[in-house]
Amino acid sequence: MSHQNLAGKRVLITHADQFMGPELCRVFAEHGATVLANTDLLRDADAPAAIVGAAGHLDIVVVNLAIAAPTTVATAVTEHEWEDTFAALVHPLPRLCRAALPAMIARRQGKILLMGSASALRGMKRASTYSAARGAQLAYVQALGVEMAPHNVQVNAIAQNFVDNPTYFPPEVQANPRFQERLQREVPLGRLVGAREDAEFAAYLASEAANCFVGQVFPVCGGWVGR
Repeated sequence: MSHQNLAGKRVLITHADQFMGPELCRVFAEHGATVLANTDLLRDADAPAAIVGAAGHLDIVVVNLAIAAPTTVATAVTEHEWEDTFAALVHPLPRLCRAALPAMIARRQGKILLMGSASALRGMKRASTYSAARGAQLAYVQALGVEMAPHNVQVNAIAQNFVDNPTYFPPEVQANPRFQERLQREVPLGRLVGAREDAEFAAYLASEAANCFVGQVFPVCGGWVGR
C-alpha cells in the first residue's frame, strides 16, 4: 500500500488514546495524513459539533469510541448501565456525522469510518448492553452510508473483535492462559489480529482507493464471526 494514499488529507480521530486510537494515529500519519487526535469523551451533546468546528477542514472522520464493556447478566442490567453505555458509544456517532457531513456533501468528497465491534454480529453471553450499543452503531452506518452515497461521501465501518488493543485486550489479558485457550478455540486465525493490520485496513478504507464502498460493515476478527 502506498504511503502517499492519504497525503494532504486532514483526519479527525476520536478517543485517540483508547481502543484503536494510538495505532490509527501512527498509521494514518505514516500514510501522509494530518492527524487531529482528540481525546475528549464526547458525552456532552455539544462536544462533537464543537470539536468538528474547531478542526476546520476535515477530509476524514474516524469515529473510534470505547468504553469498558459491561458484563452484567441481561436480567440484572440497570437503567444507568444501559443509558451510560449508549451515551458513550452511540450518541456521539450521529452528532459527529451531522457536524462533519454538510461540508463533505457541499464539496462532494469525504469519508467517515467507524471503528465498531463484531460483538454486534455474533451473540455473546453477558454482553447484551454492549452488543446492543455496538449494533446500533453499525445499523446507523449502514443507513447513513446508503444516504450519503449519491453525494460521493463514503461512510463505512470496521466491526472488530480479537484485535490487539490496550482497551479490550491489554497485556494482562493476553498473558492469561485461559484467554490463550479461548483464542485457539474460538478464533480460526489462532491469534489476535495485529493492531497495525487493523489500522492499515482502516487507512485503506479512508483512502480514495476505497470509494466504491458505501454503508458497508467489514468484520476484522480472525474469522470469529464466521464460525
